[in-house]
Amino acid sequence: MKSIVILISGRGSNMQALLEAQLPCRIAAVISNRANAEGLNIAKARGIATAVVEHRDYADRDSFDAALAKTIDACHPDFVALAGFMRILTAGFVERYRGKLVNIHPSLLPAYSGLNTHARALHDGVRIHGCTVHFVTPDLDHGPIIVQAAVPVLCHDDERTLAARVLHEEHRIYPQAIRWLCADQIELNEQGRVTFRYHQQSGFALISPGLE
Repeated sequence: MKSIVILISGRGSNMQALLEAQLPCRIAAVISNRANAEGLNIAKARGIATAVVEHRDYADRDSFDAALAKTIDACHPDFVALAGFMRILTAGFVERYRGKLVNIHPSLLPAYSGLNTHARALHDGVRIHGCTVHFVTPDLDHGPIIVQAAVPVLCHDDERTLAARVLHEEHRIYPQAIRWLCADQIELNEQGRVTFRYHQQSGFALISPGLE
């Protein structure tokens, strides 16, 4: 059975979704860069090992990433899942876990990388928004895409309501992506794109506003 390590910085709602999904893998540990991250208590309550590598204890990103990598490697995971981990990782760290490091991002990448994705989508008047699970590369929020979920942007939406709708889908697609990884159903091809094994795709289209 494969194992994963989950990295968090706060409440860990995506972490909780992974824990509740009954994935075909072992959750080796939950690691946070903040000792007061709420998600640590959720993991502990489930009997999962936790660790803290406090980024403020290190002089620079390289030294923090080295300490984080040491903590991760002690767990010998097959994959590392970022679940609301609010640190930009160095290129060396990302390369160390190439093909094993995945992230969930609240937009339909490559649109709206970085922060404040929902506010930016509302400002631009897009009709369809969503979330993406992707492999992490040194190019922030631009790694190979594993799965995406799209939601309509409704006329009465504000940042809070749109974020809630997207988060609901995050909690659905992140466990699915990890499930595929642990079952060896996806791989990175020579062009750096994700390919699927034994998986049929749907031709369903989301149109917003709907056609009459």
